[in-house]
Amino acid sequence: MENSVSVTSVTKRYGKVTALDGVSLQISSGKVYGILGPNGSGKTTLLRLINSIIYPDSGEIIVNGMSTVDYPDSIKSIIGYVPETPVLYESLTPDEYFSFIISARNIDPSKARERINKMINAFDLSSMTGLYIGSLSFGNRQKVAIISSLIHDPAIVIMDEGMNGLDPRSSRILRTLFSEFASRGKTVIISTHVLEVAQELCDFIYILYKGRIVASGSIEELRRQSGENGNLEDIFLKETESFNINDIVQSLRESF
Repeated sequence: MENSVSVTSVTKRYGKVTALDGVSLQISSGKVYGILGPNGSGKTTLLRLINSIIYPDSGEIIVNGMSTVDYPDSIKSIIGYVPETPVLYESLTPDEYFSFIISARNIDPSKARERINKMINAFDLSSMTGLYIGSLSFGNRQKVAIISSLIHDPAIVIMDEGMNGLDPRSSRILRTLFSEFASRGKTVIISTHVLEVAQELCDFIYILYKGRIVASGSIEELRRQSGENGNLEDIFLKETESFNINDIVQSLRESF
């Protein structure tokens, strides 16, 4: 299967802080990938690099045959991206915002509108399309961000904690949609702290820790590599050196 994203020896620093340290990975089309790791492990940096929002200090990222440094606009045109904290125009209504996205991406309005209306109904947003985005709840603003990222029917979908704040129904719909995307040959990359979602949804997982990949594979492969027969949470805690949780809890217990 053809690689849609190839990351080779990528390092990214912010001042004296090394966010990613020589990371290499391969992401193929037709699968759902999970990028997992504790806070500060480099997940968001990696996803922003793939989406050509920032550029590596060294190494190379190729997306569908294009360098993120040389072809950033072309790469953005084939990616649907929901950042960890979406920035929306709060003085617009969702309907106005979607119209803006259609115009900015130069999408066929009739096809886009049909797709938007179906997503609005699916995510139960019909009664809110005329309200200002700034007046919506966090979860409903997240739905607006998700819909706007999918309007152009992207070949690659990237969600950085994109399911945060969603109600269970919407979360289930989105997970099912991601599986459908993968079955059609699209690439889905998600970052999430909800390990149950990753275990259920992802075909392949990369675990980042301190800017490096410490484990990768399917759930079964990760179990074999780690020697853990439990769930993804057990594997994650072992690979990220979170061995002393019981001691920490005991210390907290003694302080109350």
